[in-house]
Amino acid sequence: MTKRIEIRPLLLAACLTLVGAGVSHAEKQVVIATTGGAYDAALRKFWFEPFTEETGINVVSVAATNAEMRAKASAMVKTGNVTWDLYPDGEIQASAETHRLTSEDLTEFCKPFQGRPDLVDDACVTAGARLFSTATLMAYDPTGFKEGSPSSWADMWDQAKFPGGRSFPNFDDPWRVMAAALLADGVPRDKLFPLDVDRALKKLDEIRPAISLWWKTGDQSVQGFRNGDYSIGQIWLTRANSLKAEGRQIAWSKQASFLVGDRLTIIKGAPNRANALKLVGYWLDHPEAQAKVCEELLCTPPSRKAIALMSPAARAALPSDDDIRDYIVIPDAKWINENSATMLERWNAWIR
Repeated sequence: MTKRIEIRPLLLAACLTLVGAGVSHAEKQVVIATTGGAYDAALRKFWFEPFTEETGINVVSVAATNAEMRAKASAMVKTGNVTWDLYPDGEIQASAETHRLTSEDLTEFCKPFQGRPDLVDDACVTAGARLFSTATLMAYDPTGFKEGSPSSWADMWDQAKFPGGRSFPNFDDPWRVMAAALLADGVPRDKLFPLDVDRALKKLDEIRPAISLWWKTGDQSVQGFRNGDYSIGQIWLTRANSLKAEGRQIAWSKQASFLVGDRLTIIKGAPNRANALKLVGYWLDHPEAQAKVCEELLCTPPSRKAIALMSPAARAALPSDDDIRDYIVIPDAKWINENSATMLERWNAWIR
């Protein structure tokens, strides 16, 4: 009996230790959604793993499409059952009023990062911290054409000169497909917005039979190219570059591209909010991590120091000021956000 009495406190202490260890372990993690594939691999190798090594905080990534991320974040906040901490939202969507309903206000967090000469002016704003900028553009197989390479959206519609399947994204953000159609139809770049949705869908009717892949995720766009499902497609520059890194024969046109970007969004009620802020702060404070990620994915980091650390070849491939001035379309975020519901309704009715 005496022995049992002595053992029980020891068992109780052991149980309390295990419970304490469990709490400690739970506190040392952060959950982030990404679009998976090469995108997630680059973030993990050059950002998540060094962050964990330095802080002891484990980064758990979950794969989801951009549409799923926004829908999931909204649902979690509405129900009060938030299991993710942060996710990269599109630059355009992050500027929408609806974004504020589900995202943490980072005004106070951003103060130490504002005015820093090593960071771009909007590296950290109320809506989120800049992950990176990139482009949505026309990519193609340069070995598939006898009469030169396509360079414009009009060329994508020219199936006689440039034969083969075509590919476009089909998720909850159809403005880029409509904009490509209007540019192919002769609308000048400076007259693109507001988008003429009727004209865009009419132009898309012409190419619809040639669309062999409507992709919903970056991984699908990459796998479709590997499989030879299309010879010309509208995909993200980060994904096109991952294909090039594999040794694939792929090229792209800066003359047929839209400037886009992602912002790190912390979800309201995030269970690991403090760790999420640390993860974001680590990104902004570590240009070497940004440089390695953007070298891998071919993107423009928020740190000027990071750009300087990238190879000359990678820097040369990034959209330059001249490219933006002469070719690249900067989307009208305000118009897109104000008309997103209408565009999506028209798009869903057309694509059925």
